[in-house]
Amino acid sequence: MSLSWRIARRELRGGLKGFRVFLACLALGVAAIAAIGTVRSAIEAGLSEQGAVILGGDAEVQLTYRYATDEERAWLDAQGEVSEIVDFRSMLVTGDERALTQVKGVDGLYPLYGQARLTPDIPIAEALQGDGTTPGALVDPVLLDRLGLKVGDLVKLGQTEFLVTASLDRLPDTAGGGFSLGPPTVVASEALKDSGLVTPGTLFETEYRIRTDRDVTAMEAEAREVLDGTGYRWRDRRNGAPGISEFVERLSAFLVLVGLTGLAVGGVGVSAAVRAYLSEKTAVIATLRTLGASGATVFKVYLMQIGVLAAIGIALGLALGAIAPLLFAPIIEARLPVPVDFAFRPLPLVEAALYGALAAGLFTLWPLAQAQDIRAAALFREARAGVSGWPRPVWIIACAALLAALVGTAAWLSGLVTLTLWASGGILAAFVLLLLAALGIRHLSRKLARLKPLRRAHTLRAALGAVGGPGREAQSVVVSLGLGLSVLAAVGQIDWNLRNAITTDLPEVAPSYFVVDIQPDQLEPLTAQLSARESVSEIDTAPMLRGVITGINGARAADVAGDHWVLQGDRGITYAATPPDRAEITAGAWWPEDYTGPPQISFAAEEAEEMGLKLGDTLTVNILGRDITAEITSFREVNFGTGGIGFIMSMNPAALQGAPHTHIATVYSTPEDEGALLRDMAKAYPNVTAIRVRDAIARVSEVLQGIAAAITYGALATLVTGGIVLIGTAATGERARVYEGAVLKSLGASRAHILANFALRSALLGLTAGVIALAAGIAAGWGVSVFVMETEFSVALPSALGIIAGGIAATVLTGLMFAWRPLAARPAQVLRARE
Repeated sequence: MSLSWRIARRELRGGLKGFRVFLACLALGVAAIAAIGTVRSAIEAGLSEQGAVILGGDAEVQLTYRYATDEERAWLDAQGEVSEIVDFRSMLVTGDERALTQVKGVDGLYPLYGQARLTPDIPIAEALQGDGTTPGALVDPVLLDRLGLKVGDLVKLGQTEFLVTASLDRLPDTAGGGFSLGPPTVVASEALKDSGLVTPGTLFETEYRIRTDRDVTAMEAEAREVLDGTGYRWRDRRNGAPGISEFVERLSAFLVLVGLTGLAVGGVGVSAAVRAYLSEKTAVIATLRTLGASGATVFKVYLMQIGVLAAIGIALGLALGAIAPLLFAPIIEARLPVPVDFAFRPLPLVEAALYGALAAGLFTLWPLAQAQDIRAAALFREARAGVSGWPRPVWIIACAALLAALVGTAAWLSGLVTLTLWASGGILAAFVLLLLAALGIRHLSRKLARLKPLRRAHTLRAALGAVGGPGREAQSVVVSLGLGLSVLAAVGQIDWNLRNAITTDLPEVAPSYFVVDIQPDQLEPLTAQLSARESVSEIDTAPMLRGVITGINGARAADVAGDHWVLQGDRGITYAATPPDRAEITAGAWWPEDYTGPPQISFAAEEAEEMGLKLGDTLTVNILGRDITAEITSFREVNFGTGGIGFIMSMNPAALQGAPHTHIATVYSTPEDEGALLRDMAKAYPNVTAIRVRDAIARVSEVLQGIAAAITYGALATLVTGGIVLIGTAATGERARVYEGAVLKSLGASRAHILANFALRSALLGLTAGVIALAAGIAAGWGVSVFVMETEFSVALPSALGIIAGGIAATVLTGLMFAWRPLAARPAQVLRARE
């Protein structure tokens, strides 16, 4: 080992020539993963450290449809300082203009933590007082701009008038609020008493934020006993924004997978650089073998060299990945709706280093094992082929073990085992496909170059001969560029299909408005008013309550069905004596029309299957603080994709008799009359809330746009790595091209002919990479769209053509970058030097 290290150390004195691509590829891949991990840890730290600020208290008890009873409020007050907030959607009205808003009614203690940012900068309590006669309202700048409002204007919520006293720039608890269809408006809770918006049965939630010095774990355990059966939901400062935490975790895990693809692309460059370096060392290796060095000694010498260089590359990547988020911290913080705490944290760097070490080992072990078998006779035969052939079986097994370790590490650290395995399988399949395509284009080029019809097409024939000739340019270019383009193609196909499903397919069948909070005595006159309009083609209505599933077959629901989304929060519930017209009963039977027996429930078939429910099971649903246990007597198909009315649960009417509730409606109208319809409906019924479906779709599209942008940036980083591999491959082959150019000039070829030759061969390789990448991207896009997003799939032609054009352009430009020396070479000097 000592002798091997002395030889390796002496060779390293020659510098890093030939390893720039090696270092760049490895460093970029590690940097991408380290940067993603650093940003994720900064967000997680911010959420953890600022949990109370994000939540608005140390703990929160949330109720649906109601305020806390005297007994519940007494327990809450005993825990510490309590702030009561009422939250609901409504229409903000000014003159003939109106817009959907998320109303937050607050008391005098709000906010318990943090500060609201207002313009003008005045205390929130002062702003909510208004002018003494008219209560104040804090309105989001988006709403002010949309409705043409300014500070001092009057607006209405329901039947109550408010004075706009400030622009609501930021609330301290915004991040914990989750997804909202409308910008926020904050008013005093007391001012809502006569608005007609917060009445029994209307859709509102109350949140009781607690500021306390008590241990929140003990408080939660006590709440389970005191508030059991009331349908409450508990959150505390340990995880103030659970939805955001989960989203960040999953998105960062997905981005790490994109980063691993970048490492795979970089691995091609790493392997090519090691192979080129060892090929140049053929004479040195043969000399060592002549002097008695064993194959194991040769292997250790160059393993140590590559190991040192890999350590340097990983260190550079870790430094870049740790520094970049800190440098861009102000920009990142401005774009995120949550607090972030950027600092040096070793864990993400350790993970990135582990990924880098495994990838470096995987992509260097194969050529190193091949170099081990170079014989002393190569020195006398003046072998120029370098390392080639298959390594020994033990090294093939070792490579497979490293690949398994890399995939296993990714699955373990990301927490998304299924996604990681599928993604890894896709990357491996694309890698093999691209490698086979590279071998295929070489073979095909050799065949085409020999065809008689091409004998006079000298430039094309020479280009085909170069692509099909010896060397590994085709493999490096097609595989590295193809993998990068495959990721970008998949992202493009998924993004296009998801946007198409939301913005194109859905509006064709979706209603114009989703109307909520219709009081029972308003249902008939409202539907009559809407039906009288020529523009309205259809109106669907249904009674609506909201409840929380607390038990399944007598056990806690979460213990039976885990963290299924149906159990996360309250769900809409309706009742009907007969099945809805479009309902398809898949199992069981609907109750008789006059049924008055024990409560029965019809459940959505797909969700029931996911939760493991079967006919005869019992569900305990808490509605308005009252537990109702019902037997599942039927399953039915529920299509949520139309934007129409769809309920997970429907119960027999007698089960919900006497419970205060409202109705919902979907209104199908022509787009031209949507504005007038909303104005007329709001004037006659100021308490109802109409959600414009097109606006909701646009809001969802905005969120998707941000997600797609993050993934696209990761894909572009992969392409940058592929570009470095392209440049490295072109630089490695420059010497051969200089000699080739000299030979062609000696045979009478012009510079234009030589330049066209180089451009054509690059275009052929780029076309191959683009076509294969497109096929892999379409396959990946189809799989994600159909099986993950559950949407229909069609090929995005603009994106497809762009991928192919991009592959051709990248290889041609890179090839021409290294064409000037071959064009300028003097044949006599080059040919003499080769003798």
